[in-house]
Amino acid sequence: MIAAAAENNALGINNDLPWHLPDDFKRFKALTSGHKIIMGRKTLESFPKPLPNREHIAISRDKNYEPKFPCKMVHSLEAAIELVEEGETAFIIGGGEIYRQAMAIATHIELTRVHAKVEADTFFPEIDETEWELVQEEYHPTDERHTYSFSYLTYVRKS
Repeated sequence: MIAAAAENNALGINNDLPWHLPDDFKRFKALTSGHKIIMGRKTLESFPKPLPNREHIAISRDKNYEPKFPCKMVHSLEAAIELVEEGETAFIIGGGEIYRQAMAIATHIELTRVHAKVEADTFFPEIDETEWELVQEEYHPTDERHTYSFSYLTYVRKS
């Protein structure tokens, strides 16, 4: 899973991000490029166009849903995971409900922890420290391009 969430686990509001963090966008692109990205319908709809160099897999319970650009459509997280072949890497990129469902099956979490509490209508699930180990942490202070400080946190599931 890959996400940016505030200290109160806020992910987004009105199908948009509550911040603009250019370095986090660059990291997201670097990590996900060349891989499959799995998302819910609302996350898909938040994109103006497909993200380059990534295979989009979108989940919607609505069997008649027509995406605004070509992508693989499935109707459950399980069906999305079945499209990932042995040895392939896929990133679950949101939204809140998809993250909640994926928490039980994910092996890694790449979390950008935004050091703020913001208003939101979508939230990242709590990370249970008994199930996850923080293996890497990198702090990024505020600067002329970033209103909020943040940390890149990499978690792996404990065996």
